[in-house]
Amino acid sequence: MKAKLIFNPAAGNPSESAAQLVELLCLLQKQQIQTEVTVVQPKQDLRLLARSAVREGVKMVIVSGGDGTIENIALGLVGTRTTLGIIPTGTRNNLARSLGIPIDNIGAAAALLRKGRRIEIDVGRVLHRKRSRGFLEAAAIGLSSALYPSSDDIQHGELGKIAGFIKTLVSAEPSEIRLWVGRRRKEVVTHAHMAIVANMPFLGANYQIAPDVIFDDRYLDVFVYSDLNKRELIGQVLQSSSALPDTRIQRFRAKKVVIKTKPAMPVMADGVLLGDGSVTIMLHPQRLRVMAGPKALWRRRRSRQRLAREQRENTDSDRGEMSDGQ
Repeated sequence: MKAKLIFNPAAGNPSESAAQLVELLCLLQKQQIQTEVTVVQPKQDLRLLARSAVREGVKMVIVSGGDGTIENIALGLVGTRTTLGIIPTGTRNNLARSLGIPIDNIGAAAALLRKGRRIEIDVGRVLHRKRSRGFLEAAAIGLSSALYPSSDDIQHGELGKIAGFIKTLVSAEPSEIRLWVGRRRKEVVTHAHMAIVANMPFLGANYQIAPDVIFDDRYLDVFVYSDLNKRELIGQVLQSSSALPDTRIQRFRAKKVVIKTKPAMPVMADGVLLGDGSVTIMLHPQRLRVMAGPKALWRRRRSRQRLAREQRENTDSDRGEMSDGQ
């Protein structure tokens, strides 16, 4: 099996990158995967690098790095027949967590390139003024977008950014958020600090927004954090995945959502700030081939079973109301 390995030496602990690359090449050889190695350079256009691999006829592109490296390579593979393989060596590794890829054992992650399941996942896209950007994890509007740059720096060890994080958090005010959801353009109006449109269950600083967000169900999950103050929002991020969902958080499933805020709030897609103002967010269903682990497939199956059960219960409830009305 031949593949292209794209290795980011700046991911994780850069001082260990050389030894990590040697170890990874040995592990891939053990899996009988022959690789051509490309080492990521600072400010390199990773999407162009991915498209070049597609033009060369590469069947699998293996990325060793953090979420930013993996996501930018992935966006260059969208809509192609080239498969993305993931070796998570970053700080957060949200994509690996969501796709059931081991985050603390690169040997097990390398084995999944052979033994894992090739699936096709959904890809979101944000349209903001004249800019357009795809995303795998989520698009966010509001407080989470404003806090992300400093929180990302803090998570990477830049503790001097704590003061800026606190200042942004204290000064933030909620906005009027208007959403038009789905083909019928259902309108939702509320005051809130933020809204998140998720494609994966894990995002940001390993925040599990909901365990039943499915990455290949042809829908985006829209979360609007209505009537939650800033302390409650922080509590949401810190709570365990087994905690009961907060009923004040409105949730919708849609292929397209339009969001307008007043005053205008900052918009972000997978950690990339796009500016302030209105956005249109849409889905490109099952456009990226990727290798996933059994844990993610088990979680996906359970989520689909739960969703089907809820739909049946809602249908039965509607029929009961019709019967009572008659």
